[in-house]
Amino acid sequence: MKSGASDLVILQEIGLDVTAGEALAIVGASGSGKSTLLAILAGLDTPSAGRVMLDGVDLFSLDEDARAELRGRSVGFVFQSFQLLPALTALENVMLPLELAGRADAGDEARRILASVGLGERLQHYPKHLSGGEQQRVALARAFVMRPKLLLADEPTGSLDAASGDGVIELVFELNRSYGTTLILVTHDESLAKRCTRVVRLAGGRIVP
Repeated sequence: MKSGASDLVILQEIGLDVTAGEALAIVGASGSGKSTLLAILAGLDTPSAGRVMLDGVDLFSLDEDARAELRGRSVGFVFQSFQLLPALTALENVMLPLELAGRADAGDEARRILASVGLGERLQHYPKHLSGGEQQRVALARAFVMRPKLLLADEPTGSLDAASGDGVIELVFELNRSYGTTLILVTHDESLAKRCTRVVRLAGGRIVP
């Protein structure tokens, strides 16, 4: 991928196969291209060359509407900054992707998964009334409620204290196992990366040993 008039190279010669159900960590220093790679894998950024195959579909053979539809059906996201909608309760945040998909059971399914992440008593709380760890658990519930084939997590514990972060990571791996979801995790935390089944290291926009 290139950026700007001077053709700044962000990623190059990236070749990566991820097996269904795998937990893959992407590690590297700040500026190494980790988040850009994650955005390209999700079809949120468009590479200047190459392709990304998701469940047998070339993401960049699709227009933006079709990519968004595929993401909504097959991909979950967890971000460092939670990305919850502040005007919606915890329950409504988790119901949203189900409602967009036309699911009649949106309320029941959202309640079920919020209970599974320990927030069954916090359904009607708005994000500003939840702790950082609770907000990230809402974000996890929202990411998993559609039972995606792929979960992309970008520094999911970066905004949390150690205790809250440990709890969130346990949930990530527990949900990954329970749902059989493929996990791609961007992290600076080497101990967290070692919990994944495979680690890919980036430096200068390339995969290195």
